[in-house]
Amino acid sequence: MYASEHIGEKLNRYLQKQFVYVWSVLELDKKNATKKPKFSLKNFLKKRNTIQMFATFLTNIHLPNFFKGVLYDGKMKQVCVPGLNCYSCPAATGACPIGAFQAVIGSSKFNFSYYISGILIFLGVMLGRFICGFLCPFGWFQDLLHKIPTKKFSTKKLKPLRYLKYIILAVAVVTLPFLLTNNAGIGSPYFCKYICPQGILEGGIPLSIADANIRAALGKLFTWKLGILITMITLGIFVYRPFCKWICPLGAFYALFNKFSLLSYNVDQNKCISCGKCSRICKMDVDITKNNAHTECIRCGECIKACPTQAISTHWGFETFKNETNLTGLLENENF
Repeated sequence: MYASEHIGEKLNRYLQKQFVYVWSVLELDKKNATKKPKFSLKNFLKKRNTIQMFATFLTNIHLPNFFKGVLYDGKMKQVCVPGLNCYSCPAATGACPIGAFQAVIGSSKFNFSYYISGILIFLGVMLGRFICGFLCPFGWFQDLLHKIPTKKFSTKKLKPLRYLKYIILAVAVVTLPFLLTNNAGIGSPYFCKYICPQGILEGGIPLSIADANIRAALGKLFTWKLGILITMITLGIFVYRPFCKWICPLGAFYALFNKFSLLSYNVDQNKCISCGKCSRICKMDVDITKNNAHTECIRCGECIKACPTQAISTHWGFETFKNETNLTGLLENENF
């Protein structure tokens, strides 16, 4: 009798403890369920596609102008945006850095623009080609094109074409506007006028749709630029970012700072097992284990996610003062 009572008391105490435990867990879950989740920049930055979309929206915030067929001409239009975004886009918030730079060079009263050059150099030193990977509207447009389900082709055998964008930067953006001028001493923005597909996508097409007078004035130049845009769109479906790899002079400029930018990638050779996963997954044809500051690296973070040993990390700071940051964690779980 005594033994059974003793066992009963033990069982009763045990059940009471379990009840208290279960009740505590349920109450905690209830509190967590009612508690509003705090905004986390870390969780936000995990989504590269979200950042690209948000950057594109901020760069083109005046959306009603698409229906009006007019351009925003406020004070912000004097400020250069970081990515390639046409000044003639009705929704454009600011000026395209390449277009602004050409306008200064081609001016009849040419003076070296410390303002525009300073902005470009500052952005290059801070971020390098991270701007291409995260903040450029036309880069995001190409990313969306490449997501169209179809057979994809590698561009590794076309690596010499990378140097074409540097030639375009030197010739079409700098040399021609400076040397070839009209009677008034003004040079044309040759890259924007004859090459850039972003201008026809964001400016030419929307404005011609909204304004009958512009439609009536369209000629051979519009047809030429439209042909370039169609070519880039077609290529972009089958190969990754053809414009960024081969043509974009802004990407060429930022590429010059990849080795010196505050934001950089680092490969821990003690952790690296030379599996080659980072190289195979890189759509920009970069082997980061051989060159962690490659001029073609757009800091998209795909190699970080692919590395099985977490040998690749992001760093912020100059070479002698770089400290590892939590940026690696922001990219590891990124989903498209």
